Amino acid sequence: MNEAIGEQEAMKCGGCGITLQTQQPDLPGFVPEKALEQEPIICQRCFRIKNYNESSSVTVDQNEFLKLLSQIGNKDALVIHIVDLFDFEGSMISGLQRFVGNNPVILVVNKIDLLPKVTNWNKLKNWVQKQAKEHGLKTEEIILCSAKKNQGFDRLLETMNSLRGDRDVYVVGATNVGKSTLINRLIRDYSDLEEELTTSRYPGTTLDMVNIPIDDGHHIIDTPGIVYPWRFSEIVSREDLGATMPENPLKPLVYQLNEGQTLFFGAMARFDFIQGERQSFTCFLSNRIGIHRTKLERADSLYADHAGEILSPPNVENLPKLPEWIRHEIRIKRGSRSDVFISGLGWVKINSDQGATIAVHAPRGIKVLTRPSLI
Repeated sequence: MNEAIGEQEAMKCGGCGITLQTQQPDLPGFVPEKALEQEPIICQRCFRIKNYNESSSVTVDQNEFLKLLSQIGNKDALVIHIVDLFDFEGSMISGLQRFVGNNPVILVVNKIDLLPKVTNWNKLKNWVQKQAKEHGLKTEEIILCSAKKNQGFDRLLETMNSLRGDRDVYVVGATNVGKSTLINRLIRDYSDLEEELTTSRYPGTTLDMVNIPIDDGHHIIDTPGIVYPWRFSEIVSREDLGATMPENPLKPLVYQLNEGQTLFFGAMARFDFIQGERQSFTCFLSNRIGIHRTKLERADSLYADHAGEILSPPNVENLPKLPEWIRHEIRIKRGSRSDVFISGLGWVKINSDQGATIAVHAPRGIKVLTRPSLI
């Protein structure tokens, strides 16, 4: 705690009640030192909501977030769960249904602008529905949207109005999924912001949940973003975050591979085609991740000699900051129509019905799995 605050009893935010701190801008309660002279003192998050209609990104770890979710289950609430289509399995909140109880859930799938324009949106929605069911999540509605392109929000507002009744609305999601953009849109449509910012801080938690008053006396509750360590977005440097997270529509790259060939995705991960008939694999990654093909027998030496150089990002300086690679061997069954998914980096679609044995090398802790093909 900064001395300016630590000399006296811990000061609280005049808006949300969180304990103030001046050291870590990405954590709850941050206030710039110069703002300590103002009255009332409010944290940066509340300041941005009150003055700029902005909701800043505040994060918590998984255990703290689960405490928050357990409180929602005791309320009569509408829950909006926003996920990242590019990192669907990585950004889904595991076990959400257990915590929200019988409260209705709207699943908002952001970043649809990354998919090709010829995408069959009905099929995509069915895919999302099946995947949500696999995660045990019951949804009242699934909304496909693009925060960047402002697509789908009108449909979300209509759905929210029809389901909300006299409930408060809780918005939950992982980091980097577009939650702040969604909150900002809800603020603009539902709140005049003339009332003082209020909060509900539930007993037994150390979390701040900012209550944004809306016209009918209820609230939209902005919850902190949950940090999931199995996503690339949580382990790469700020410099490389922009490279891994695509901003423009994905340009699928198709590679015809024989068994015994390897694809490097920069120095972020590696894809080995170990066994199977010659077939094509389609890579869906950010266009800032360079893909390099080589023979499997040369892969180890290529990485040892050129990681951070020919194989980049990351560069030589940032490479040691990533955890060591772990090998995941995967057998793709005949006729399975599968993707091999690497959380936060993208996925590889297996185009053949012949089956294959592949291996993915990725930093320790990163989620690697197979799933039914998204496209």
